[in-house]
Amino acid sequence: MKEFIAGKNEAGQRFDKYLKKILPNASTGFIYKMLRKKNFTLNGKKAAGTEILKNQDVIKIFLSDDTFEKFSVDEETLKKNFNFLASLKLNGLKVIYEDEDILAASKPINMLSQKADPDDISANERLLGYLIGIGALTLDEYKNFKPSVCNRLDRNTSGIILMGKSLSGLQKLSEDLRERTIKKYYMAWVCGDVSDEMLIEGYLTKDAATNKVLISDDPISAGSAHIKTEYRPVKKLSDRTLLEVHLITGKSHQIRAHLASIGHPIIGDYKYGDRKINDKYKEQYGIKSQLLHAQRVVFEDGMEIKDEIPDVFKKLM
Repeated sequence: MKEFIAGKNEAGQRFDKYLKKILPNASTGFIYKMLRKKNFTLNGKKAAGTEILKNQDVIKIFLSDDTFEKFSVDEETLKKNFNFLASLKLNGLKVIYEDEDILAASKPINMLSQKADPDDISANERLLGYLIGIGALTLDEYKNFKPSVCNRLDRNTSGIILMGKSLSGLQKLSEDLRERTIKKYYMAWVCGDVSDEMLIEGYLTKDAATNKVLISDDPISAGSAHIKTEYRPVKKLSDRTLLEVHLITGKSHQIRAHLASIGHPIIGDYKYGDRKINDKYKEQYGIKSQLLHAQRVVFEDGMEIKDEIPDVFKKLM
């Protein structure tokens, strides 16, 4: 018999999902069969699997050692992954806010927010390494819950990324981002003179063949998403404008493509912008990627997390 005590990062999970984390190599059918046979109990009672765990709940698993080992986490692989994460450095990431449940970090350009391929090392892995390093994530905790970055920025977009440190923090962040109760504001240097504050709308359609998105006034296909982008000028010069952009709907490449569609592409954006203009800024100022920075987030309760404007932005002021 194995006994487990639910902690704060298990509280709030469905019992069947928790069992799947303990026994990742077991099928769903096997887990429910064992629940029916009372081989898995919750607080000494038969369970259906749909119960929501509470802190200090007692989980007992009645399986032979061989069966438990066959279906459980490979301890050696787990330790190897944990130690690898512990060895990672922040590599330009900066933690700018942290409490018991969430963390906010400033991501530099040329870094993925989350893995795209299995061998990638993204901001998510580096922040896990940070949490391990400060003692906020132990091996035992890592077995059952892995903190995770909740919002994605393009590789070459800098700024604030949000991570759920605890299960409750991860669930709340994910829900708030999905329901758009967290407001996200970006800074962007764009081509041309933008004089007025504006709310623009349209439809965004992904083109997988080119890894680009298309913006239109009407839906192109069933997969087209309605988008909203709001912006206001912060500083105007003769040939460029610094905008604060409120990302109301958060779709892939939305700000970059939406601003380009109205004739104000982001400086340094070779995918959606003007190559000749970008080449000029690259030669004069060393601009090598789009000047788009996730600068601040505002939560429903009014709490604001703000990041510094990168030095490369200041070159154009």
